[in-house]
Amino acid sequence: MLKTLSLVLPVLLPSWRFFQTIEPSPRVQWTLLSKDGVADWREFRPRPATITVLQMLTRLIWNGARNDALFVVSCAERITESPTAHSISEIQRRILSDLTHDDLTHGSSVSDAHAAQFRLVFISREGTGMRQETLFQSDPFPVAGAAA
Repeated sequence: MLKTLSLVLPVLLPSWRFFQTIEPSPRVQWTLLSKDGVADWREFRPRPATITVLQMLTRLIWNGARNDALFVVSCAERITESPTAHSISEIQRRILSDLTHDDLTHGSSVSDAHAAQFRLVFISREGTGMRQETLFQSDPFPVAGAAA
């Protein structure tokens, strides 16, 4: 009985010692490229500033969007350590998917853009201000339905 309890206890009370260090995660930013140059960099799928109690309760049961956002963060962390084609293509695929659904554009015209690009940045406090360091910038990738 004691042996069974010693096997079950770690499942019920997990240890958080597997975190070697707690560091900030890189933020994914994206932009559209057109003949006029680079548009403003925007945060990819920013978290809402506030959520309602009903949204919070719903998220306890199902939060597919947050799970996908965590996967994007995981890909971004892998890219900062050792860039792989898989991680880069996963982030590109999600940006293109959101662009086709017009979720990201906020008034920008995708048809004016010939390509998109993303970058990974760390934002940290430096004295009383904020410092932004770009860790990775992707090659431009074509946008579906772009102007010729």
